[in-house]
Amino acid sequence: MPPGSQFFTRVDNEERQMCCPGCLAVAQTIVDGGLDNFYRHRDKQNVKNERVRKENEEQRALELRLFDDEEVQQSFVRKTEASNREALLVIEGITCAACVWLLEHHLKKQPGVVDASVNLTTHRARLTWDDSQTKLSAQLAEIDRIGYQAHPYQPNSEETLLAKERKRAIRRLGVAGVGTMQVMMLAAALYAGDISASMDSSIVGFIRWASFVLATPVALYSARPFYDAALRDLRTRQLSMDVPVSLAILAAYFASAWATLSGSGEVYFDSVTMFTFFLLVGRFMEMQARHRTGRAGNALLNLLPNSAIRLVDGAEQLIPASQLRQGDRVLVKPGHTIPADGIVRKGRTSVDESALTGEYLPLSRSVDDTVVGGTQNVEHAIEIEVTETGGDSRLSTIVRMLDRAQAEKPAVARIADRVSRYFVGATLVTAAIVASSWAFIDPQNAFWITLSVLVVTCPCALSLATPTALTTATGTLRTHGLLISRGHVLESFATATHVVFDKTGTLTEGNLQIQETVPLINESKRTLLALGAALESASEHPIARAFTPYTSQRADSVTNHLGQGLEGIIDGRTYRIGKPDFAIAITGETKEPTPPNMNGLWLLLCSEHSPLCWFRLDDQIRPEAATAINALSALGLHSVMLTGDNSGSAETVAQSLGIDQLYKGVSPEQKLEILNRLASEGAEVIMVGDGINDIPALAGARVSVAMAGATDLAKTNADAVLIANDLTRLVDAVRLARKTRIIIRENLAWAALYNLLALPLAATGFIAPYMAAIGMSASSLVVVGNALRLSRRPKSRS
Repeated sequence: MPPGSQFFTRVDNEERQMCCPGCLAVAQTIVDGGLDNFYRHRDKQNVKNERVRKENEEQRALELRLFDDEEVQQSFVRKTEASNREALLVIEGITCAACVWLLEHHLKKQPGVVDASVNLTTHRARLTWDDSQTKLSAQLAEIDRIGYQAHPYQPNSEETLLAKERKRAIRRLGVAGVGTMQVMMLAAALYAGDISASMDSSIVGFIRWASFVLATPVALYSARPFYDAALRDLRTRQLSMDVPVSLAILAAYFASAWATLSGSGEVYFDSVTMFTFFLLVGRFMEMQARHRTGRAGNALLNLLPNSAIRLVDGAEQLIPASQLRQGDRVLVKPGHTIPADGIVRKGRTSVDESALTGEYLPLSRSVDDTVVGGTQNVEHAIEIEVTETGGDSRLSTIVRMLDRAQAEKPAVARIADRVSRYFVGATLVTAAIVASSWAFIDPQNAFWITLSVLVVTCPCALSLATPTALTTATGTLRTHGLLISRGHVLESFATATHVVFDKTGTLTEGNLQIQETVPLINESKRTLLALGAALESASEHPIARAFTPYTSQRADSVTNHLGQGLEGIIDGRTYRIGKPDFAIAITGETKEPTPPNMNGLWLLLCSEHSPLCWFRLDDQIRPEAATAINALSALGLHSVMLTGDNSGSAETVAQSLGIDQLYKGVSPEQKLEILNRLASEGAEVIMVGDGINDIPALAGARVSVAMAGATDLAKTNADAVLIANDLTRLVDAVRLARKTRIIIRENLAWAALYNLLALPLAATGFIAPYMAAIGMSASSLVVVGNALRLSRRPKSRS
């Protein structure tokens, strides 16, 4: 309107200002018709709606203030330094990288906020703030204000949220799938009628109306998440793919609806339903991967037991483990899981720490030794003093490392985020230019041509170019023993420069076996093995299981000397087996004998009179490991081994397999540090592991692979699983990934060529709807046919 324009009319004996002549004319017509009671009703309704809105906001503010209570915060907030606090939250409403950018930047601008990071994969946020300057409730309110909702991260409550989100997604996807199938069948008939020009107008009208009815729930219900995200982006002045997607779907739907009602113009119901369905499929697959990762973190925390036995003045109290505090004394019985990090104050036992270290041998723990929550007490009852609980425990630290590793975006993802914003802007600018130009050239066709441009900018061939090739290659690898669970795996395999292996359970079989028997007397190895097996038959220790195949009798009066070995009687004679200094003591000698070499675990068998035999126990190297590493080396990949094992067997395995680099005796934290260092030096890393101790490294690597025998948590966090438990499948994966990259480039080149030709023709009005449909279908068939070449397993090249 021209500057200074003012428009007034009298409503209910009061001067009201109007925004334009159109509203002035409508309002005056309502008043002249004696219908001005409408305004009284409307004003009352507005007042009522405003009152309800304020009541809801006040109720929400009261709920948020509850989260400022320290008791409430105990389960999801931890103190970092001084007055700083760190909270782990689950955010509802995130749909893409633009949401993450908005949340992080908005929160970081708030007074008192030290840091804010949001994980796009798991939808978890890590918020750090100065509690003396601001409160958690204020930051939760800010998250609400920009269109999202935050909840404290609790494994059980998050499972409920994930289940609700999945049900909604399945309903929307189901409606879109059924609608798309039906509308596409009707569209095929319409296109055939356009080509032959022989279809009766009444049949055309019927098909259009049927398509309108079938497409309406798809456009207005299934596509709603795109509209909600687009509105939020517009309110916060951010651009994401949801904006042009929503614009194209709504414009095509309402234009087609108008064409159906008026009986003129073209209909695009097939494009509306098909476009919505394919987009929802992509979002659903992304959601499934995110949920799987979220459940993995929950399962890791669930290693801690639900209850603990607290000692109060010598009396036992069974309490929830969540109520343990620093300084509490806890009784841990044999076979029970240690409920919190602590220090042993009474007793001696062996602790199975394989959940954290990945190594199979239980470790001896006595007074003043530290124990970790989530590990298992194997042999004897112990009393521990709790030192760390909740967010400060070792398991919680590993979960935080997992979140941090997943939140760190590779360079390719960051570039894609930037390019997508430019692409959205370019799409909208192109559509605006086309609309403006045709408004002067041919106003009657301007809308339809602009709509054609919006539809062409989301072509099937371009969208199918990459996923079709990846899907085909993924299916091929699955049938040959490698299950891929993340979309970036093949891309990362194609550019990989290093393969990093864990030792135990990955390059080796993961169980102790007797590798060597060295007699010290004139006796057969079979007899000596039988004596050792008779003593070990009374133990459940993993070492004892290595002797099981040689058991022919059982020893009597067997005594287990914790952390040292076993003593028993066989045929009236006393024997010992175990550590050299322990075993030799039965003979009366004081000088500790030296094992034949330092490789593996050496046990000494002694009688009352003399040492009898050395047994060397070690893990068995996988038979295909050497072949796989040699083949990977031939493809130009460097091999690295990271292991928590600090014994000489680590060097033996590395040397026998031709490993380029070895890091032994490393913790889960150190494994991640080594991977980060390799990445900073430009390495593209494939991490192969099998234990919970490998989880941070699996999450932090460019791409990760878990063995079939790995823990469930390791398999869940890995990007792929070797279901065939055969390392040579990695070689197949690298070869097929490189071929996939070539196919994708060919597909993208073809799709780009199609778009470069189709967009100018659509913008100039030379493409009719059926022509675009036929061209798009043909282009898609070319892309799919090229991708099917990946259905054959690549042949090895010598």
